[in-house]
Amino acid sequence: MKNLGLALKLALLILSCTLIILVAIVGYNYYYSRDIILRQAEANSRLLAEETTSRIDAVLSSVQKMANNIAFSLEDATLTREEILDLNKRVLANNPEIYGMAIAFEPYFLEKDELYFAPYHYRSAGRIVFTMLGNPQYRYFYMDWYQIPKELARAVWTEPYHDEGGGGVLMATYAVPFYRTVDGHKEFAGVVTADVSLEWLEDMLNDIRIYHTGYAFLLSRHGTFIAHPNPDLVLNQTIFSLAEEVGSTQLRKIGRDMLAGKSAFIPLDSVVTEEERYMFHTGLEYGGWSLGIIFPKAEMLADVHRLSNIMSLIALAGFALLALIIIFLARRITRPLTRLSSAALEIAEGNLDLLLPKTKCNDEVGKLTESFRTMKTSLKEYIENLTSTTAAKERIESELRIAREIQMGILPKLFPAFPERKEFEIFASIEPAKEVGGDLYDFFFVDDTHFCFLVGDVSGKGVPAAFFMAVTKTLLKVVSERGLDPGEILSKVNGDLATENESCMFVTLFLAIIDIETGEVRYANAGHNPPIFVPCGNEPEWIPPLGEPVAGVMEGMEYTTKTMTMRPGDIIFIYSDGVTEAMNPDNKLYSEERLIEFIAAQKEPFAPKLVKDLDVSIKEFTKGAEQSDDITMLAMQYVGKCEK
Repeated sequence: MKNLGLALKLALLILSCTLIILVAIVGYNYYYSRDIILRQAEANSRLLAEETTSRIDAVLSSVQKMANNIAFSLEDATLTREEILDLNKRVLANNPEIYGMAIAFEPYFLEKDELYFAPYHYRSAGRIVFTMLGNPQYRYFYMDWYQIPKELARAVWTEPYHDEGGGGVLMATYAVPFYRTVDGHKEFAGVVTADVSLEWLEDMLNDIRIYHTGYAFLLSRHGTFIAHPNPDLVLNQTIFSLAEEVGSTQLRKIGRDMLAGKSAFIPLDSVVTEEERYMFHTGLEYGGWSLGIIFPKAEMLADVHRLSNIMSLIALAGFALLALIIIFLARRITRPLTRLSSAALEIAEGNLDLLLPKTKCNDEVGKLTESFRTMKTSLKEYIENLTSTTAAKERIESELRIAREIQMGILPKLFPAFPERKEFEIFASIEPAKEVGGDLYDFFFVDDTHFCFLVGDVSGKGVPAAFFMAVTKTLLKVVSERGLDPGEILSKVNGDLATENESCMFVTLFLAIIDIETGEVRYANAGHNPPIFVPCGNEPEWIPPLGEPVAGVMEGMEYTTKTMTMRPGDIIFIYSDGVTEAMNPDNKLYSEERLIEFIAAQKEPFAPKLVKDLDVSIKEFTKGAEQSDDITMLAMQYVGKCEK
């Protein structure tokens, strides 16, 4: 993208946004339409299931009522054999939903010498056929439809079965036990059965049309397939055996929910069916049966897919047309910018006499062209001014370098400073934050036995601070040679500096005079950082501050002189605040704690080595960060045998 032209970038960005919007619209339309179809499918499947279950329940309810009525009538012991046969036939004739009916008596109940009495009427070829159940090959009183209601003492729907003793068809039977009173006791007399042909249910479910490949199926109370488009499953498998065969835990759960009479609309795993499908299942009110309806997902969503494909084609065609229009307009709009860019390159190469292309409109491009004309004129003037300014700047820089050399020249920088004197060792360094700084240090003999050393820090930076520093250094040396105490020296210098100090500059000073024969040190402090006293063989410690003000601000200030004694090997370390306030790239300060820890870590401190090693430590800490203040250090060591 960085190397592409503006027109192409503009076209790509607009087309990318447009494409994202089109994809979002098509995608939203697809998913929203799919959700609508699925919700409608669920609602339609619920209505279809309710209608189908209502039709089946109506038949089953009618069958149950009729069988219950006959069972109640048979409790009348006065009915003759002929009346029982006639009752059975008339009920079947008047109830076309019933395939067959049997009145099966308990062995030897109706007649003491008669083992079988079970008249059975059923439909065959459009007429009612009669047969008497019971023979050595078909002992009806051992069949499930007889034993289960007898043992449970209530009416039941049997599992679907193939009746070989009666009509020889697949059926489900509603069996009702009936009783008679014998010698004052209620005794089981037999079972009334009403058979429902499964072929009738198959016809009903086959009439349900669900797209092209959808279908409905029916389960018994124990999960056996009563009706299914695949005849191999009917009465041969349960939903659980099928789940085991295909290895589907989902189908097993569906089977449990269906037998519990629950209703649900769910997607089926690909393990259950070869293609994605949805299923709605619900329970029937009678018989404990369950109805399942299968919906093919692809057929359900075919219209959605077709609509989405059409919308995608329309969107792509529109996108292609829009791309051509945008590219044409982008090139037309950016053509003046392209010409202006070429002109700008020539200007950048130094051709300030180039004629810029003319613009017809006063739009952004026109204003930009006028800005370039103004810039070209300004560049000419700037280059002319820059030439003279550069010459002046070079003169100023040269003068600043000379001023730095002069400033550094007035500070003692030759070490060892007094190689012939063995009573002490002194070393100092200074590193200004700018080319010309405001820090100072100095050391000199006042007389043969008294040696003066000092460090100062002038407020501000640059040339003004350097001039103030030079004046301060000169005054200090002149006044110190009069033989005054340090406090008197600072008082005198303060008065001279404060006179006519309109710029309100000031300086912090620490000045000390040592008797090199006795080690006695007299010192004064004008608002300077407290120095560090490093006793030979002991931990370093701060020299307590005197709490007296800086010099040069107010006339008439008096400064105090304090006294201390140095033993051979002792060091006084004086520094400016540029040491402790040195800052690293993380804006952390070198700090007083780090300073005294560094000095305490020196095993055998030696003044020159101490200053040089500390300078290295500060540079390692700042890691090349810009220096914000002058860094000045001075170490005065009284030399002699270390007495521990």
